[in-house]
Amino acid sequence: MMPALLENYGTLLMVKENDYVAIFHSIHRVLKAEKTLKQEQQDFLLIPVPRQLTSDCGLALRFSPEVKDGLLSILEESDLSPAEMYQRSDGAYMDVSNLL
Repeated sequence: MMPALLENYGTLLMVKENDYVAIFHSIHRVLKAEKTLKQEQQDFLLIPVPRQLTSDCGLALRFSPEVKDGLLSILEESDLSPAEMYQRSDGAYMDVSNLL
């Protein structure tokens, strides 16, 4: 593989088709969200923000459509709703922040 492809290969594997990526505007909030979701035994992954997206924080939460409603409900109840949310579709990230 060429170096540019190798660089993005890990992030591409982290976010599968139809997965959601939730972005927070501070490292403090994403880590607090991670702690809260772990305590609630939610299925998610803390990942670097994909290169196609931007964030000052640098970290994001990745989760599947099957857990989206429960996970977002927990975050909302904890006053930790993400600032932005995207869904991977056909290899691109679609802004679905309106679902928050």
